[in-house]
Amino acid sequence: MHNNRSFLGLWHHRFKTMVRYRLLFLTSAPILLTLLALIAITIYWSIHYTWQSALIDVSERLEVANNSIDLIQEKQVSSIRSLSESYQFQMQRQEAHKIQTWVKNQKERYELDFLTYRPINAINDPERLEKLAKQPSFFDVLSPQELRQLDKDLTVRAQIPILNSQSIEDRGLVSRTVLPVIDEYNNTIGYLDGGLILNNSTVLVDRLRDLIYPSSQDSLRPVGTVTVFLDDLRVSTNVPLDSNERVGRAIGTRVSSEVNRTVLGQGKSWINRAFVYDAWYITAYQPLVDHEKNVIGMLYTGYLVWPFISAYLTNIVEISVFTIALLILSGIAVYRGSRDLFRPIERIHRVVKMVQLGKDQRIGQLGLDEQHELAQLAKQFDNMLDLLNQQKTELEKSAIELEGKVEKRTASLKDKTQQLEHHIELLNDTRDKLIVNEKLAALGELTAGIAHEINNPTAVILGNVELIQFELGSECERVDEEIKAILAQIDRIRNITRSLLQYSRQGGIQDEITWQHINPIIEESVTLVKTGAKKRKIEFEVHLNAQTSVEINRHQLLQILVNLQMNGIHAMKEQGTLTISSEDWIENGESIGALIHIEDQGCGIKEEQLKRIFSPFFTTKRNGTGLGLSVSQSILSQTGGELKVASQWGVGSKFSIYLPKKAQIKLLATT
Repeated sequence: MHNNRSFLGLWHHRFKTMVRYRLLFLTSAPILLTLLALIAITIYWSIHYTWQSALIDVSERLEVANNSIDLIQEKQVSSIRSLSESYQFQMQRQEAHKIQTWVKNQKERYELDFLTYRPINAINDPERLEKLAKQPSFFDVLSPQELRQLDKDLTVRAQIPILNSQSIEDRGLVSRTVLPVIDEYNNTIGYLDGGLILNNSTVLVDRLRDLIYPSSQDSLRPVGTVTVFLDDLRVSTNVPLDSNERVGRAIGTRVSSEVNRTVLGQGKSWINRAFVYDAWYITAYQPLVDHEKNVIGMLYTGYLVWPFISAYLTNIVEISVFTIALLILSGIAVYRGSRDLFRPIERIHRVVKMVQLGKDQRIGQLGLDEQHELAQLAKQFDNMLDLLNQQKTELEKSAIELEGKVEKRTASLKDKTQQLEHHIELLNDTRDKLIVNEKLAALGELTAGIAHEINNPTAVILGNVELIQFELGSECERVDEEIKAILAQIDRIRNITRSLLQYSRQGGIQDEITWQHINPIIEESVTLVKTGAKKRKIEFEVHLNAQTSVEINRHQLLQILVNLQMNGIHAMKEQGTLTISSEDWIENGESIGALIHIEDQGCGIKEEQLKRIFSPFFTTKRNGTGLGLSVSQSILSQTGGELKVASQWGVGSKFSIYLPKKAQIKLLATT
């Protein structure tokens, strides 16, 4: 297999790269394509018209068989009419007791299988015979009782064992003639009923075969056959039981289902290929009808397909061999005629390849006339090589000089470029840090101011409530619950302001930072959020894989987690999956902290808004304050942590909390 691929690859390379083979292909391709097209057209038209001719032929032969049957039936009518008009019949008619026997004895004389005379006074149903007599000759199917009435021998002759079955067909398919007998007063005095039984008969089908297939030496149609069917059963045929040996008769076999549906079911003729007992035949079928135009059987003729196909394939092979031989001869002639053109082209090609390899060669004389186009091409190519060689020498000298100048000028430029890139990188980092610090400082100042402003009125309210308690004394019990509620709310306000001052106070969180494992804190936050989100259709997926402990403020981290999870629930419009996961923060193969990811399936954040979401008071919610993310970022930045976001509009958002092992306290200026 490898050798075959190498061989094909070699020839493919030659056809693509070598002028000889390409020219040979270009000159031979029109001849090849023309011959192939000729072969294809010949095969197509021969298949089409040969097959159509075969179908027309078998159709015409069926028509001949049908006409022959009509002639036989006309002869049958003529014979019975001659009998009715004969002098002997007129004389025997006078003796009623002898007429029946005498008429039956005449069937062999007229080559009939049955013949009987029925006087009008002995007929149970004269109207039916009168109706039958309107059509002189017709096909009919008779029951065993009807056959016995016509002739006792017919019941035995009609019996056909059905092949591959235990049943027997005992009905009879007959070609029947019913003629009225008229007396001198033009009155019907009886009927002559005679004809042929087709069951197990070989005379009719063999006579038709010899008529429509007269030549036994026809190589295309060596096996011509004729069959008469009762319904779909072959009752008279010369189709052999073995198509190869041509022995026996396929009496008692059935027609194929396709032909059955078309001819018997639809009453149409079938002219096409069909499977006849044990082989494929080119066939023609037509329905047989009785006197009431009911389909009672079929008439068939056809011949084997294989001898026809064999002769056709032989013709195709002969045409193909002749065409291939013509193609080979034309290819040799083209190759010989173009060989003188190939040699100088190959020499030019060889010199070009040597020049490409760096060798200094020239084409020189090709042995052609000086005015020949290839000779002039070779001369111009040699001149071009001389000129290129001269220019190459000059270019090499100039290149050496230019290279020295470029090296001197680019050396200093390269150093300055590297320094500039380094300074730009430092400047960008510094700018980003300044922006973050400015935002955090502004947030601290704002938080401290708000906390102080809230504490002042809160202290006044607390003092007045205590004064009310004191003044009321024992009467205070009536409003004890209300006073306790006021005190509880004041205490809540003071806790909130204390937390705000703690976020903004320089160094205010140092005493609350402890070593913590983050997974229990995450589980607690999920529990809190689930409790508040029971009425929402939110699914929680939790994957806690972090192993590293970090220095954090437990309560502040819990607050940040709850805030981010609630933001995710609101972004999903209270329906979807919220995924919370943790992992170790690994860089350069070393664990430097822990990571927490909170991912939602909400609306996401637009790209132009991603840079502003950590700014104070920036929010896209109608009732939002814009402080949640900025406060969370501020809390994390004071211990060296960081909050990052990745979002895709319409898909969802993912917030990641970066927590270092060791807290790196950063002090923010506060008022």
